[in-house]
Amino acid sequence: MPCTARLDINFILKALQEGADGVLVVGCHPRDCAYKTGNLGAERRVRFARKLIVQLGFDENRVKMVFVSAAEGDKFAKEVNDFAEEIRKIGPNPIGL
Repeated sequence: MPCTARLDINFILKALQEGADGVLVVGCHPRDCAYKTGNLGAERRVRFARKLIVQLGFDENRVKMVFVSAAEGDKFAKEVNDFAEEIRKIGPNPIGL
């Protein structure tokens, strides 16, 4: 989606329900959002989703949000690689579709 302001918790839950091992949400840096605070709203929804998935039996670390600008290609790559490594340590999604 073009902006994390549009992120709905159901997108995260659906990804996990359909077998994704993890969900990484990448948003603009705070105070750099074209929609003023859309990224901060997304961050709150991600925090709520993490609490919710624990209640569903998932490791909360399967969901993460990071802030990266379009000019930070190296940082983006590092965040993706770090998240992928964390997910490898956690293991496959227990739903295993």
